[in-house]
Amino acid sequence: MQTILSQLEIERKITRLAHQILENTFEEPVLFIAGICGNGIQIAHKLEEIIKQNSTQEIFVFEILIDKDEPWSEKIKLSIPEEKLKNGYILLVDDVLNSGKTMQYALVKLLEQPTKAIKTVALVDRTHRRYPIKADFAGISLSTTLKERVEIEMNELNCYAYLV
Repeated sequence: MQTILSQLEIERKITRLAHQILENTFEEPVLFIAGICGNGIQIAHKLEEIIKQNSTQEIFVFEILIDKDEPWSEKIKLSIPEEKLKNGYILLVDDVLNSGKTMQYALVKLLEQPTKAIKTVALVDRTHRRYPIKADFAGISLSTTLKERVEIEMNELNCYAYLV
């Protein structure tokens, strides 16, 4: 197991992502930040904090509850009333974008409402896509082998990204 991002590096990547988002959304009065369950929602809340410190935009953070292994196995749920997203500017956030499966299924759920725009955000973007999705905002892009995995550990004490 090899550490690819330390806690400080993760914090810097998230700060940079938040500033990139601000640069690209400064004309939007309202942002919806959709964090995929697990680390995605934690990153979404960190982005919210930084954006709120640097902007007057109204921000709504919500969680997408999805089975990451088999997203088709049960209904995908949102922690916000879906109607609230109508014509919204949405940022879809996850920790690692690998094959694109989880993000693709979450995207399909978000597209059940008419939206103004949906942008994707990933802390780590890997290059092994099986689904037609890309990261609009990425903390770091990695070229890895198909056998390698990226794992993000996030808790109150530590944040690390590992190559396994």
